[in-house]
Amino acid sequence: MKQLKLKIITPERLILEEMVDQVSLPTTLGEITVLPDHIPLITGLTSGDVVALVNGEHVPMAVVGGFLEVKQDENGITNVAVLADFAEHMSELSDEAIEKAKARAEELRKQMENKEVVDYEHFAAELERSLTRVKIADKWRTKKYRK
Repeated sequence: MKQLKLKIITPERLILEEMVDQVSLPTTLGEITVLPDHIPLITGLTSGDVVALVNGEHVPMAVVGGFLEVKQDENGITNVAVLADFAEHMSELSDEAIEKAKARAEELRKQMENKEVVDYEHFAAELERSLTRVKIADKWRTKKYRK
């Protein structure tokens, strides 16, 4: 069965580089699923979960912002590059980390109410990151996935 090469990178580190059967991603135009031999594509990403399918197992990751590029290499392999502002594998999201993210989101919400705060973009980005962690963790808490 044909596979595609998925690479997920953040400014801090390489999150995943693996051959997968397919991958679903949250783009600015809606959720898409990329299969082998997909047409070339460049689009923006929104907050949500990137879910790779490998040998029938789901591999979910929380992602916030960035870009997606799909292209064929010289060997005919479909390459999917995700350049994310933030990404984290579900196995990294422990209950403790989720509680911290919830507390941080609440703290940031309160700080954003203070109109004198100058760095609004920083607060908004951190709030989105915390809320995405919580949302994706809640979504995958009872589902089966590869650790």
